[in-house]
Amino acid sequence: MNLSKHDLAILAVLREDARSSLQEISARVGLSTTPCWNRIKKMEAEGVIQGYTVRIDPGAIGFTETVIVQVTLDSHTDETLFEFGRQLEQIPEVLEAYLVSGDYDYYIRIAVKDTRDYERLLRESLYRIPGIRHSKSTFVLRTLKDSPVPLPSLPAVSKPSKRGSVPTADGRKRRGSPG
Repeated sequence: MNLSKHDLAILAVLREDARSSLQEISARVGLSTTPCWNRIKKMEAEGVIQGYTVRIDPGAIGFTETVIVQVTLDSHTDETLFEFGRQLEQIPEVLEAYLVSGDYDYYIRIAVKDTRDYERLLRESLYRIPGIRHSKSTFVLRTLKDSPVPLPSLPAVSKPSKRGSVPTADGRKRRGSPG
């Protein structure tokens, strides 16, 4: 799907606050509500907008530690990779898992309460997945950046000006025609 400047502006508003009302989004992107709604629905249908969610502070609900686990598997058959991914999906503490190139097969981001909770997760969940040859765990000390996906540069969306008002150098409007 080719995204227009209005589509990108809508995505920027929703990324900032997915609870924005249709009227707020429309006003901010310079469209009336019906075309704005149609664009949102099209982006949902095309999979550009994959869903709406809330961001929760993990520490506020007890998950104070993040662990990055690097895993190497014994085998790389399609069946093994599929089954490993399926098993990871069953572990709620697994936040993200990436099949990667390089020295390891997977990078997995896990949220745990503390080191004992991580040790429990290893014994009860991760190490019960067949086919793991080697793993290496790294505890995150501090998150330096946690950003949403970047959007391409947004061209300015001009709002329709009131007839007869002209912006001054300081951004205010004055009555009269430019002259």
